[in-house]
Amino acid sequence: MSNMGNVTRNTIAMVLAGGKGERLSPITLSRPKPGVPFGGKYKIIDFVLSNLFNSGIKKVYILTQYRAYSLNKHIKESWAKWTGLGEFYDTISPETSSAGEEWFKGTADAIFQFLRFIEASDAEYVAIFGGDHIYKMDISQMIIYHNLSKADITVAALEVPAEEAKGFGICSVDEDCRVTAFTEKPEAPETIPGKDTCLASMGNYIFSKKKLIKVLQEGKKKHADLDFGKHVIPMMLAKGDRVFAYNFIDNWIPGMNPKEKGYWKDVGAIDTYYAANMDLVNVDPQLNLYNYKWPIITNQSNLPPAKTVFDEDGRRGQNLDSYVCGGCINSGGTVRRSIVGPRSVIHSYSLVEDSILFDNVDIGRYAKIRRAIIDENIKIPEGAEIGYNHEEDRRRGYTVTESGIVVVT
Repeated sequence: MSNMGNVTRNTIAMVLAGGKGERLSPITLSRPKPGVPFGGKYKIIDFVLSNLFNSGIKKVYILTQYRAYSLNKHIKESWAKWTGLGEFYDTISPETSSAGEEWFKGTADAIFQFLRFIEASDAEYVAIFGGDHIYKMDISQMIIYHNLSKADITVAALEVPAEEAKGFGICSVDEDCRVTAFTEKPEAPETIPGKDTCLASMGNYIFSKKKLIKVLQEGKKKHADLDFGKHVIPMMLAKGDRVFAYNFIDNWIPGMNPKEKGYWKDVGAIDTYYAANMDLVNVDPQLNLYNYKWPIITNQSNLPPAKTVFDEDGRRGQNLDSYVCGGCINSGGTVRRSIVGPRSVIHSYSLVEDSILFDNVDIGRYAKIRRAIIDENIKIPEGAEIGYNHEEDRRRGYTVTESGIVVVT
């Protein structure tokens, strides 16, 4: 264990949290993708930050840019509080740094703009992670692997079936998992030796600090829009640097059940976002949020417990197969297979099914909501019906996805 303590103490992390999340529109019109709620009380970014924190990495810069205010506030109110001497969870945005800087043009360009923070640190390793995926991972295991492989860069990779590999950056590897080629979204992806699956990059990297500084300085001379997948990794391969892939399936966290192994969700489109949330209310979800050995940490709000009111026929406050957050009151309505965000109120005789309510939603009496996502602070009027007639939903200006999810913002 002492080895783990050393590697994580020698690591600084940069989390890329500037994503606009255009495919999640209209949910992301007012917030960046990492700031989107997930599982009721969490935000998407809480997953990567919890992974870092639980792995013992507590020197973390979070790079925000698009509509950064709400995300910066969330970090300040929660994450910034849980660190001690010499530790930090700090947000930095182009808007808050020196005047000459402009917005990030690529993933590596974002890191390059804040290279001075890396240069000033005494870390040996730099973990560069994305801020917009849902998964649990002990990052210290990846750093130990990086160390043992004497790698210059280690790429976290997900085993995917060959037919799904077209959507990813794919690592071709030899028997030792050393990367021999990296191709973005290949038509005919190369499989892992002896298997029929491919290794897809998760967009998470461990670098040796000196190598990272050198590579970014060289790369920036050639590419203004410097990107890890597009430029940095191919450049390192061309130079014969030691590039290794770390297979995420080998990662293990305390208290994990076998079916959670390899769980990683890109919730970048409304339908995948909806499905990943809905998995949580299943009897036996794949993602276990009740594993206290690897907690997902978020802002601990001072909300009272959820409450149900009334118990008479036709007017019974009940939440069935649902996630209900603190501060909610179900006053004589019925909620089924839904996620009800903090401080929401469900009024009498209303029905909410297979839906996701964000923070502070008010469902009026006799309203009926089905397969919908309702944005924060929205008041649904008495008797309204959403999700029953998609033509009508579109006419009201709501977004309806291909699979019939109605988004109300």
